[in-house]
Amino acid sequence: MATRTNEAWLSDLRANGETRSMALEDLRAVIQKGLPYALSRWLSPDLPQFSSLVDEVTQETLLRVLDQLDTFEGRSQFTTWVHKIAVRIALTELRRKRWRDSSLDELTENEDAPPPPGLLADSQASPESSAERADMFARVRRILEEELTPKQHQALVLLSLQDMPMDEAARRMKTNRNALYKLLHDARLRLKKRLALEDLTPQDLLTAFESR
Repeated sequence: MATRTNEAWLSDLRANGETRSMALEDLRAVIQKGLPYALSRWLSPDLPQFSSLVDEVTQETLLRVLDQLDTFEGRSQFTTWVHKIAVRIALTELRRKRWRDSSLDELTENEDAPPPPGLLADSQASPESSAERADMFARVRRILEEELTPKQHQALVLLSLQDMPMDEAARRMKTNRNALYKLLHDARLRLKKRLALEDLTPQDLLTAFESR
């Protein structure tokens, strides 16, 4: 893996073709190397769920980094900045998925707190809440159909709704990993603009997805 300065990372990730592809693969390796250590205080790397979590967080981190390249101010190493993004995403996923042995409350308030045992149970949604979620899902589904190309929609469904591994989704869509990143990245930018116009938040989108 090539050693890059902060400027080189930014330049390569903004480039096209092979240069960008190599930078993404190198950054993927950096993230996956650091996550097991960073998350070991909350979740054992020996658990069978750990590998899928790392893959999911890596995928989301790469997309987030591409979205936020212009916000990097150079006050730290680029890879340090990326690792912080990855850990924040991982902790959010731990809370959302309610992984066993994860500190659901403590993760929010104190990242250094030891994880308490047990698992929080999901509360049953009321009929009114279920109806609201159904309405929201219908609204989001309409937005997806209006805003996204068929390829973008397929990528979003496979990766965000069905939690399909990136390599399997690329194989099914007869494309490669980096082209799939680009599809999902562009889809998210379009959705972000539309959500703002509709006065919806990303959390509304997540709620709708989880109500399917």
